[in-house]
Amino acid sequence: MPESKYDSLKLENQLCFPLYAASREIIKQYKPFLDEIDLTYTQYIAMMVLWERKAVTVKEMGTLLYLDSGTLTPLLKKMESKGLLTRTRSTEDERSLNIEITAAGEALKERALKVPQAMAECSRIEGEDALALYRILYKILGKEE
Repeated sequence: MPESKYDSLKLENQLCFPLYAASREIIKQYKPFLDEIDLTYTQYIAMMVLWERKAVTVKEMGTLLYLDSGTLTPLLKKMESKGLLTRTRSTEDERSLNIEITAAGEALKERALKVPQAMAECSRIEGEDALALYRILYKILGKEE
């Protein structure tokens, strides 16, 4: 039987679908570990930026996390209310909002150490496969090594 002109619309022929489904599955696996430190996945990756850099602008964080300010603003407000970070207007450019980790945010880093370890234990991919996938995903994002 010849290929249908609609084969390109089959779910099984979409690269985006397994990426989407795998992303949702991985985030679901993170949930119990992140619940222990009272963070959502998006809050967790924002904290990873702050643990590494200590201070960034909202724009920088958005670029690093591939998130827009409409997503970041409520996220950062919630994290500020938890005492994990502070948000202050830049003195050089009042349109720019600076984010800085607090002592409580820095202290959370110790408790978060177990998250990557726990995720590694429940991962279905490791070694060379994990490294290859990492490279492919960053290639899709336009960040080739």
